[in-house]
Amino acid sequence: MTQDKNINTSATHTTEPSPRVKFQMPFTRTNFIMMGCCLAMIILGFLLMSGGGSASQTEFNPEIFSTRRIVVGPTITFLGFLLMAFAIIWTPRKKN
Repeated sequence: MTQDKNINTSATHTTEPSPRVKFQMPFTRTNFIMMGCCLAMIILGFLLMSGGGSASQTEFNPEIFSTRRIVVGPTITFLGFLLMAFAIIWTPRKKN
């Protein structure tokens, strides 16, 4: 009961080469540059929101309510996150 190992399988397989699909990266260089700029905006916004508090727990420091900390910093951070989403979904137009 030995099986023949020289079975002709050429009838079941095609010998034509299949067309190759060109590998395309999901992000282009422009996407990475835009994401880097957005990351810098987010970090800048958090740095603008940070700062020292009062010297002791009994003293009040009105600087914690400065415009830089409660308006400018969060706005820049929010725009950074918003533009980051745009940088991720942006695709360049294909040339004809």
